[in-house]
Amino acid sequence: MTDKRLRVLVIGGGIGGLFAANALVARGFQVSVYEQAPNLGEIGAGVFLTPNSVRQLQRVNLGPAVEKFGARVGSGSRYLRDNGEPIAPVQVTDSAGWNATFGMHRADLVDILATALPNDVVHTGHRCTACEQDDDGARVSFANGATAEGDVVIAADGIHSVLRHEVTPPSHPVFSGSVVYRGVLPRDRIPDWPTDCWLMWLGRGKHFLTFPVRAGQLINYVGFVPADAEMKESWSLPGDPDVLRREFAGWDPRIESLLGQVSATFRWALYDREPLATWTRGRLSLLGDAAHPMLPHLGQGANQAMEDGMALATILARADRATVATALLAYEGLRRERVAAIQRGARESGLRYDSANPDLAVRDAQIAAHAAFRRRLYDHDVVPDAEAAALGVG
Repeated sequence: MTDKRLRVLVIGGGIGGLFAANALVARGFQVSVYEQAPNLGEIGAGVFLTPNSVRQLQRVNLGPAVEKFGARVGSGSRYLRDNGEPIAPVQVTDSAGWNATFGMHRADLVDILATALPNDVVHTGHRCTACEQDDDGARVSFANGATAEGDVVIAADGIHSVLRHEVTPPSHPVFSGSVVYRGVLPRDRIPDWPTDCWLMWLGRGKHFLTFPVRAGQLINYVGFVPADAEMKESWSLPGDPDVLRREFAGWDPRIESLLGQVSATFRWALYDREPLATWTRGRLSLLGDAAHPMLPHLGQGANQAMEDGMALATILARADRATVATALLAYEGLRRERVAAIQRGARESGLRYDSANPDLAVRDAQIAAHAAFRRRLYDHDVVPDAEAAALGVG
């Protein structure tokens, strides 16, 4: 008997691609994930999971794994001035029943997502070079000489996506003017540090963030500082711990104490892109950073990629081989406006966090008022909207 399930090729084995694969497998699709690196993995840093994605992880039965390997963040989360004076609480739960927020080590999340997939789904060492398509299907080529055929191709291969140019005219990433230093510290080296709080200190032109990961065994830190010139965007350029310490000298003594324990750190230049006018051409569509790279100031890059994956799976579930292109356009139409607003909001939040307004009382009032935006962000459930969008597919 001929297998009539749609065959979906996912290009990119990061968080967005692997979550999309889980959502698609749960819907019964044939799925293959192709990752260019020889092994799956992420450089040691944290990702903050917010309720809008946690509920999607729960839908693919990964809630228990998030509870086990994540660090639940609670009501002690705060925005603070650079000297440690409190500005406003960070609302992370709600009496209406938001699911919790979690700090996760990126490597742990990648492992959780990959382990949940059938053994034959993920193919490493496959660097995509091209995609061809016609009325009958799509064909992807790889640098190692391999090819793969499917009904749908999803480019989840990041801000420098190889397949983006197949969908939309070339463009350059936009440098934000900021660089971050990031890493993790064993909690036993800073034993008084809270293991259930997200904490952000705000100062002139820079800010500093911490939250727990790996069930509170590690504390993730991120220092945002201005850059003098554009630097190559990278997760893994080594940074100088002494330079990092100088950037935050004189801040809250808690930060100086934490940075005193740092012996190695990574440096990462912050880039995003302008919102795209289109994500889709025929059987090919973009997902996650390939479609909407955003600055990290709302903590939504990975979270929005997972929303993308669940929306995609929900809409494709109503499609067949003849209506794939219609389904992908419905997916794009559902997601494009929301993520463009979040891309813009992330830029605005970065300026706010770095105290672009010289009146700190105004800044602090804006930070306190921002809770309403976060409520709308976290309350959103992509599935009902995706189910409504899917009605027009078939």
